[in-house]
Amino acid sequence: MDARNALTVEDVAELLNVSRSGIYALVKDGGIGFYKVGRKIRFTEAHVRDYIERSGKAPRPRQHDAPPAYDEDKYFDLSAGRRAGDGFIICGQDLILDILSNFMRMHGVMALRAYIGSYDSLVSLYYGKVSVASAHLWDSASDDYNVPYVRALLPGVRCVVVNVTYRMQGFYVAKGNPKNIRSWHDFEREDVTMINREKGAGSRVLLDENLKLVDLYGSRIKGYGNENQSHLAVASAVGRGDADVAVGMEKIARQVENVDFVPLKKERYDLVIKMEQIDTPEVATMLQILRSERFQNEFRSIGGYDITDIGKVVAET
Repeated sequence: MDARNALTVEDVAELLNVSRSGIYALVKDGGIGFYKVGRKIRFTEAHVRDYIERSGKAPRPRQHDAPPAYDEDKYFDLSAGRRAGDGFIICGQDLILDILSNFMRMHGVMALRAYIGSYDSLVSLYYGKVSVASAHLWDSASDDYNVPYVRALLPGVRCVVVNVTYRMQGFYVAKGNPKNIRSWHDFEREDVTMINREKGAGSRVLLDENLKLVDLYGSRIKGYGNENQSHLAVASAVGRGDADVAVGMEKIARQVENVDFVPLKKERYDLVIKMEQIDTPEVATMLQILRSERFQNEFRSIGGYDITDIGKVVAET
């Protein structure tokens, strides 16, 4: 079987907007098909489509007048009662953060996850709802990642920005790129329909910043108002032929059938921590894990991750 079609538990959890434990529960109860490679559970797109068709739980596109993407109840319980416990909440959607949380729990830190996008992640850190935010937000004015947004969204808050990885962003297009989509200007073509990420996602910010640079309005682009909340979901939409193009990470394109990737920009994916928390045992443990050979070895053989600067402080604000 082609490895591109092999979806992990994390992939399916991201696509269905549920927790990893929720996917394991579905496997245990026979609610979703799967197969095993050794001791590891893997899924095909057919397994996911069959589950969606039977359960009616397909992620629904959202229009311009839909409520904002930030929804605490949907993504994680960030209530004061929950945060009053011993939980250390890491905010973000990448697999690398799931594995980081697992390592921290093995080191005695009750690390929890909040699966929300970059913009809302920083806002949550500002309001003290999470312990660590993650971001991959490009600023066209400075051609820099994350630091301008940290300064704008956490005014007066001293922060440390720590790199996790670099990833390639680009276009998901149909196999063979039959419509020859190569640049942002192609989004305004009448024969091109896109599917979008939610407001505040790093890929959405990259899109909007570049549309501004080429003097394009979203209202002029077919499909701009159709939103979904994961890279895997928008890539799958392109693979099914429901859309011609979407913006996302290279790693996901390798996992979805009938999708090719047009690389555009290498992005920096960082963690943001309040300076006053940098010497706490939880943060110290997290940084020690990020910089450890054992943790980094988890990603050396996984395509799509450049961990050259992992654990390195790239800025202080």
